[in-house]
Amino acid sequence: MENNKLSKILLACNAVLLLGLIGIYILHFTSAPKSKVNAEATAPLQKEGGLTIAYVDTDTLLANYEYAKELEQELLAYKSQQEQYGRQQIEKFQKDYQDYLQNGANMTRTQQEAKEAELKQRSEKMATLEQELTAKIMERQIEENTKLLNAIFAFVREYNAQNQKFDIILRKTFENSPSLYLNPGMDITKEILDGLNEEHRNLKKNKD
Repeated sequence: MENNKLSKILLACNAVLLLGLIGIYILHFTSAPKSKVNAEATAPLQKEGGLTIAYVDTDTLLANYEYAKELEQELLAYKSQQEQYGRQQIEKFQKDYQDYLQNGANMTRTQQEAKEAELKQRSEKMATLEQELTAKIMERQIEENTKLLNAIFAFVREYNAQNQKFDIILRKTFENSPSLYLNPGMDITKEILDGLNEEHRNLKKNKD
């Protein structure tokens, strides 16, 4: 039998998988500070003969956009589902392995060799399960982020075409904003946020 070898592989893959599952984080949705909408913002500044510029506080936008919140909950639920699946696979492998240790002596040599080969193959899959689950969660995250950004970009383009038609609409964030200061009068976050939420509610209403 290869009991000792299987035991080492089992312990190693359990440690890697459990640590990996605990360490999976949702990067996009949890990174933005939860700020409030600036209700006192005035119309963006416009200078005759120059560029018309406005900006959107994306931290505030993501914290208050209803569609972003729903996508976040869906992603959290998917992450939890994948983690549960990983734990179930480990528990099942552990149970089958322990059953073999207890009852393997009652098997024929041919049966023992077949069972050991099966357990070895499964233990190797356990060792790569953490990477597979992480990849699935990251792939789902990218898909959700793409849908979110597409919704925001499409609305901003339509808003700009139908309203004040700014030359530039900047993105302001807490962590990596390229500007040290932006005049609050240029902030159109509330207008964009209200419009996005209204659009999202109408889309949901039409689906019902």
